[in-house]
Amino acid sequence: MIRAAQPQDLAAIMHIERRAHAFPWSEQVMQQFLQRPGSAWVLEQQGELVGHAVIRVIAGEGELLTIAIHPEQQGQGLGLQLLQAILQQFAQQGAEQCFLEVRASNHSAIQLYEKLGFACAGVRKDYYPCAQGREDAWIYCLDLSA
Repeated sequence: MIRAAQPQDLAAIMHIERRAHAFPWSEQVMQQFLQRPGSAWVLEQQGELVGHAVIRVIAGEGELLTIAIHPEQQGQGLGLQLLQAILQQFAQQGAEQCFLEVRASNHSAIQLYEKLGFACAGVRKDYYPCAQGREDAWIYCLDLSA
């Protein structure tokens, strides 16, 4: 089940965030999005949170700010399920395009985005921190009006 995240989901979201990302968002930043209706979404299985996403829509453009599936649940199509629900949310909120950034090394995420029709629209050099310096972010875009 995919539903709007609630403030009481913060601990479970942060657990996933810390397990799924080498450089996770801070609890403070995540809490700010949990207080904005329609910004944070969670994926539940059997009453347990296994994934989350944070989005925003500004001037007809949707932006996927972060998405994560618990590492023990990855590879089961849950990321696809969550992303498809997020794209529906963008459409409901009036977005005509969706943008996201992804680490150049995140091949599984890139494969998922391209499977859904996202196209690479640019590169932000040295955008993400990584174990040895910085890593490029690839900017992807999907036209939601088609």
